[in-house]
Amino acid sequence: MNEVPMLTRFTASTEGRLALIALAVFLVMALLSPDKFLSVQNLTSMAFQFPEFAILALAMTITMLTGGIDLSVVGIANMTAIVAALILTKLTGSGDGWAVLALALSVSVAVGVVAGLFNGILIATLGLPPILATLGSGLIFTGIAIAMTGGSAVMGFPPATAWIGNSTVLGIPTPLIVFALLALGISLLLTRTGFGIKLRMFGANPLAARYAAIDIDAMLLRVYMLSGALAAISGMVVMSRANSAKADYGSSYLLLAVLIAVLGGVNPYGGYGRVIGVVLAVLSMQFLSSGMNMLQVSNFARELIWGTLLILVMIMNTWRAKPRKA
Repeated sequence: MNEVPMLTRFTASTEGRLALIALAVFLVMALLSPDKFLSVQNLTSMAFQFPEFAILALAMTITMLTGGIDLSVVGIANMTAIVAALILTKLTGSGDGWAVLALALSVSVAVGVVAGLFNGILIATLGLPPILATLGSGLIFTGIAIAMTGGSAVMGFPPATAWIGNSTVLGIPTPLIVFALLALGISLLLTRTGFGIKLRMFGANPLAARYAAIDIDAMLLRVYMLSGALAAISGMVVMSRANSAKADYGSSYLLLAVLIAVLGGVNPYGGYGRVIGVVLAVLSMQFLSSGMNMLQVSNFARELIWGTLLILVMIMNTWRAKPRKA
């Protein structure tokens, strides 16, 4: 009996192909601009940058696993960041404001959970299609954010706020640590808990999940509440890095989060996806984005590239999923 070579098995897996893609993108960008791309400053900058949209990609992943989607993540991130920013500016007196920062972070995540609950009610209880429900709620959350600030940025935070997005722990950027912990937690949740198994079962076969007496409504509520919490954490990271909060920050992150989830092997129809694939897709997108920055590719061209990539990946995934004729 012939054994399949290890390299063949590695490249046959989604994660193996993604690892090769990430490596290839890294090498190409390094060859195009070795002095800039491989500099310590650029590598450190990338480690600070990508957690902002990578956390949103985790939120997108868990909703896609149910066969749904959350198009409100950027709206939630900005709204919760503004809530936190208002707390920080109104309650902080003299000093570095660690206690107020803890309060702001807690309230921000709580508001994100409530926003996710609202999405869950629209989808699970009222039966609205996830794409339309979250598209509408995202506009609502953005409108609330604008109403709270009049469309202007909120600034003037205590020094402690910089710890979330601009500091390091043992030389490792704090945003990277936050993302790594969240990715590990989501991975364990999806693979080692009954909730994760039920979530995948529902995404793969909703009818069978209902016959298995799974409380679908409660599960969907929890999924979208978790998505809202992740979006809120991303909002706090963005707020800390920008040292301000505004209703229109991260407008390009929604497309990027969807692209990363799909490129990472998450089935948009539900049932399959692994966090490690999403992490590798994040690295690929960050290497590509950083390289385009150095090559001075315009933001408009970048949006075109992201959209084209998303369509191509969807076409390839659909083609691979079709049964082959004998």
